[in-house]
Amino acid sequence: MSSCVIAIDAGTTGVRSRAVFDDAPSISAYREFTQHYPTPGWVEHDAEEIWAVVRDTLLEVVERVRAGGDDVAAIGITNQRETVVAWSRTTGRPHGRAIVWQDRRTAARCDQLAADGALPLVRATTGLVLDPYFSGTKFAWMLAERGIAADADLALGTIDSWILWNLTGGEVHATDPSNASRTMLFDIRTLAWSPEMCDLLHVPIEALPTVRPSSGRFGVTSERCGVPAGIPVSGIAGDQQAALFGQASFAPGTAKNTYGTGSFVLMNVGDRCPAPTEGMLTTVAWTLADGTTAYALEGSIFVTGAAIQWLRDGLSIIDSAPEIGPLAERVPDTGGVYLVPAFAGLGSPFWDPYARGTIVGITRGTTRAHLARATIEAMAFRTRDVVDAMVQASGTPLTELRVDGGASVMDLLMQVQADQLGVTVRRPRDQETTALGAAFLAGLAEGVWPSLASVTDRWELDAEFVPTGGDLAVFADLQYDQWRRAVERARGWVTSPGGDDR
Repeated sequence: MSSCVIAIDAGTTGVRSRAVFDDAPSISAYREFTQHYPTPGWVEHDAEEIWAVVRDTLLEVVERVRAGGDDVAAIGITNQRETVVAWSRTTGRPHGRAIVWQDRRTAARCDQLAADGALPLVRATTGLVLDPYFSGTKFAWMLAERGIAADADLALGTIDSWILWNLTGGEVHATDPSNASRTMLFDIRTLAWSPEMCDLLHVPIEALPTVRPSSGRFGVTSERCGVPAGIPVSGIAGDQQAALFGQASFAPGTAKNTYGTGSFVLMNVGDRCPAPTEGMLTTVAWTLADGTTAYALEGSIFVTGAAIQWLRDGLSIIDSAPEIGPLAERVPDTGGVYLVPAFAGLGSPFWDPYARGTIVGITRGTTRAHLARATIEAMAFRTRDVVDAMVQASGTPLTELRVDGGASVMDLLMQVQADQLGVTVRRPRDQETTALGAAFLAGLAEGVWPSLASVTDRWELDAEFVPTGGDLAVFADLQYDQWRRAVERARGWVTSPGGDDR
């Protein structure tokens, strides 16, 4: 009999439950859930539907594991961050729909807080910026606009705590530091809820979940939850921090980049919380059972794979996404063309909502192959933008970059990335690093993996890309200098976020 750890990966559009074994193929089940858009800029989820999808996928995987004669040692949870739920401790019913991380309804409140001078407090206490992306103003909106009483019956939490509450039959209301650090209510230095931030945002601190280490037993499944009882729930982390853990990026200076629709770059900066730095978010990566805490700097890139979709759907340059790599390889370089994919403004480190997409350097000889290559190179340049800012802010040099996500399958992109950063880029065999991170955190707590070293041993290399060096290193820096010139031409293009200047 083998033991596995099941990771519940509760994303923005669906939930995957995955059984992770050391010596057998994984078993997984996936279900999507409904997206609600009640008015422009608002995004909501039905928390009860999310729980139903979690329960169904988890039950399917547990049954398949046990049908094969194996056992479940633990469950780990990873989740879409910043999405919030309010519910009754007595009935377990939500007070309306969950408000999703993408939701912008509290933008005016954030602007007012900034005007009132609250930003320095927010930056120093939470490591975040004043933006409706984060949870605090969402909680406040729920309480005020839905008329929810701030009494002893009220529970407030992010999706991880909602899932944990249901798994344990309402016995445990808890979260971990990685999720708490995304709420704008958590002091990332004391690793506790901040009374000052809760007062500022009018959020009752008593309704928030208990904060426990990311790796450690939170509770066990209840017979009331609809899945087999008695399974330890022993790991929780927000999705991007879980991916950093799943990439075994345990040493300061190691980093991961997920090349998805956009990209999230996280760098482990060690056990000391760095001072707030312009353009970067400071976040708790994880806390282990022994109290060891790792911090990370995080950079958000809004458009990565979305630029490939634009080439396909907007310009019809390609018929399918996989065509872009072979097309780009038809030319040795971009012919001096630079594409700045600021289709939704620029994220880290610029945070310029007024920027717009720009193509510069076009000549009569420019072909669709040059545009394809410029799109791929832009992904590497944007990652360098973020990494250079992280290194400068933290004083911690980058030692390597581990990669995952759909675009990381392109060898051309990975080699360009290595040349731009001047460090080795490593791509793992198992690309589901978010689920792996949740499983590793839970498995560490229950002895499935006895140490971080054993988790590192579990990580398997698919391909490694080493900087070319020599004259090509000089050329890479010249390319990057030109890229930054192109970025300056893209910045400040419109006069209001979402504007359509003509």
